[in-house]
Amino acid sequence: MRIIAGSWRGRSIVSPKGDDTRPTSDRTREALFSMLASRFGSFEGVRVLDLFAGTGALGLEALSRGAAYATFVERERQALDVLKVNVAKLAAPGTTDIRGQGVEALGPLYGSRYDLVLIDPPYLSGGGGALLERLARLGWFAPGALVSVETGKAEVVAAKGFEQDTDRVHGKAKLTLLRWVGGDEAPVAAKVEAVDEEDAVEDEAED
Repeated sequence: MRIIAGSWRGRSIVSPKGDDTRPTSDRTREALFSMLASRFGSFEGVRVLDLFAGTGALGLEALSRGAAYATFVERERQALDVLKVNVAKLAAPGTTDIRGQGVEALGPLYGSRYDLVLIDPPYLSGGGGALLERLARLGWFAPGALVSVETGKAEVVAAKGFEQDTDRVHGKAKLTLLRWVGGDEAPVAAKVEAVDEEDAVEDEAED
């Protein structure tokens, strides 16, 4: 695997051995970033969140093309080790954050929010829409943020507060682009309180 374009064009990316990680193919990644480039124009200043990051190829591709900052989230140990190697080899200090945890463990975001969110969950997991809605409640999306979700070609991704931009099938994969249109009506603290209240109601119902 290699970086396709930008300042690191042609630089190699290490991939983990085995079948636990399914890196986005170079062809699919090229198609994705062609779509993203047509929407962003320039990646300059863009903050990127790479979920189920694996090798980090998606977030690193964005950084190579001028993105300002990337946060990588990956739980699987072998993939996390490879991710750290790739980031250390390519990215400048202070431009990345690696979180060795599952996406379900992400809490409320109090800092700068993300303009581009790249999600590559296991195929047929079916949790893309629920994940987007949860992260939206916790304040992770900048106004108008663009989200890419890679799934199997028969899967459909939809979430409250998001408008579908387009979807494209590439081999066995489908890329769905969505835009966050939910705005920023409440501060993060209020959103967190709302999430806590929902959890409390669920706990009472179970009791």
